[in-house]
Amino acid sequence: MICYTLWLAACCLLLLLYSFRLRSCCSHGHGPRSYPVIGCLVAFYENRWRLLDWYTELLAASPTQTIVVDRLGARRTVVTANPANVEHILKSNFGNYPKGKPFTDILGDLLGTGIFNVDGELWYAQRKLVSHEFSARALRELEFAVLEDEARERLVPALALAAARGDAVDMQDLLRRFSFDVICRVSLGVDPGCLDPALPAAPRLAAAFDAAAGIIARRGAAPVAAVWKAKRALDVGSERRLREEIAVIHEAVMDLIHIRKKERALLPPSVNGGGRRSDLLSRMIECGYPDEAIRDMVISFIMAGRDTTSSALTWFFWLLTRHRDVEREVLREISAAAGGAGQGQHHHSHAAGGQGKMRVLHAALCETMRLYPPVAWDSKHAAAGDVLPDGTRVERGDRVTYFQYGMGRMESIWGADAAEFSLRRWLSLQAPAAEVSPFKYPVFQAGPRTCLGREMAFVQMKFVASTVLRRFELAPVEEGRVPVFLPLMTAHMAGGLNVTVRSRSPAAAASAVGAAAGN
Repeated sequence: MICYTLWLAACCLLLLLYSFRLRSCCSHGHGPRSYPVIGCLVAFYENRWRLLDWYTELLAASPTQTIVVDRLGARRTVVTANPANVEHILKSNFGNYPKGKPFTDILGDLLGTGIFNVDGELWYAQRKLVSHEFSARALRELEFAVLEDEARERLVPALALAAARGDAVDMQDLLRRFSFDVICRVSLGVDPGCLDPALPAAPRLAAAFDAAAGIIARRGAAPVAAVWKAKRALDVGSERRLREEIAVIHEAVMDLIHIRKKERALLPPSVNGGGRRSDLLSRMIECGYPDEAIRDMVISFIMAGRDTTSSALTWFFWLLTRHRDVEREVLREISAAAGGAGQGQHHHSHAAGGQGKMRVLHAALCETMRLYPPVAWDSKHAAAGDVLPDGTRVERGDRVTYFQYGMGRMESIWGADAAEFSLRRWLSLQAPAAEVSPFKYPVFQAGPRTCLGREMAFVQMKFVASTVLRRFELAPVEEGRVPVFLPLMTAHMAGGLNVTVRSRSPAAAASAVGAAAGN
């Protein structure tokens, strides 16, 4: 009887403490309605199919654009769409907000100690080394050459065939396969041929990346991490499949490293840089990095670039079908740029144009990613207690999330027309995107972890957009459909983007340009 009484008293005390904690959380973060023990589990469950919009609504209603989410089975989470908080997390107090063990555990089996999955000194050392490789002229020139070849030999013929046959094509799938070919050729120096019509199915390496990314995304979305960890320990179900797919990826990359080292050993000492490969893997071998470090780095690079540009381009093409006036403006600019290039070199002109040219296209891409960011949210884990600039209390171990999807929809950041697709907010700037604070537009992160591949991503997106729009007109199969935004590791368009393709004749293109000029 005494034991039972003590146990009951302890339970009551715990409930009181938990209730006090919840009241404290809500008073600082204006989070969803919470209850003792279960927290906001009821509201979370009710909104499980619309979490992005639910969080956005809660953030918009919060005076600080910050909420605290506390629910049974998950660690306390601070979610913010406040630019001052984002700057504090990503820059001012950067050292207190590493990715943290909960995050690195999720990705560790695949990414190992690659730059996207480490913190502290190990991250800093890799960042310094890799930033040098990314700035190398040889790597940039390789990207230009690969983009031109992949578009000329595969992307354009695939769309032309669909136009000739009157077939519908899934642009999201086409762009994903294009991006995977490009990223593998630039990072590994091998061509998986995902867009090769002679291959009836996806190559094994591409299938392994797809499967591994899907399983890891489900790890991150699991309500209780102990479930997938138990499955991994027992080597059952999806975790067994993940181990098998990662083995395929690791084996393929390690084989390439060994082959490339043998090639390098056979080169005579007199061969200068002109006789060597320029892909990232080869450059890292040249620098003497250990095999496993090279493996983890190139896998991280592939994971970061395989779906991000294709996601942005998928939403870009869809938005243009909804805003034909913007499409005409973009086409006018692209046509002018192509006309100004010399015969036979306009492809390279587009690829090498980078950020300084084609302002309308750049604005349209930025606006696309404002509304449909390739990564919907990003989380850090507090190393120590802290107070954010808006007064929200952060406890040691808390998950702290800045919410790109919600930030793009905050009227407090973008004005009353935040929900609209408008290029004015970008074209009014003297230098496109240069004056937009990365802390209110953290699509490429910000601060010390700013994405190293940002410039390369814009080059690829501008090149693909120019290549497709100059030649083809796309029309959605379901004209009135508003696609669902799926926030996986990289955001996808649910059901893909099924379009019919029509070749854009020179006369039609000139007509579109003329219409744009008259508006």
